[in-house]
Amino acid sequence: MKLTRLRVCNEVDQRLMHLKARTGLTPNLLCRIGFCLSLNDPTVPDPGAYPPDSDRELNRYTLTGEWDMFFVALIRERCAFDGLDLETALEEQFRAHVNRGVLMLYNRVKHLGDLARLVQEQLPAASVGAT
Repeated sequence: MKLTRLRVCNEVDQRLMHLKARTGLTPNLLCRIGFCLSLNDPTVPDPGAYPPDSDRELNRYTLTGEWDMFFVALIRERCAFDGLDLETALEEQFRAHVNRGVLMLYNRVKHLGDLARLVQEQLPAASVGAT
């Protein structure tokens, strides 16, 4: 994946500011969480629904950090699962999942405590009480 900078849509830019105020988390962390949340949604996001029309541009390394190869592996796996062309769809799907995920996160997180609940919802039932 050649993507080095990711520009989000205007609506996501606004939602990131609100989520940062609600949770105290930086936009790159919120985008990481949103990306994973979006990957969990079985529908394929439409990249055209998220025009790169905001001034917010995220550096890929700031966004993915030392886990870049894992994020790339996740989007490659998802694109393959969705039957998309791995040569042409990776970058637009990565951007679409980040955008969609932030919007999903915004609807589910009103304060930092909601993130703990969100994580608990995603854990398999058998591991919830495990230590």
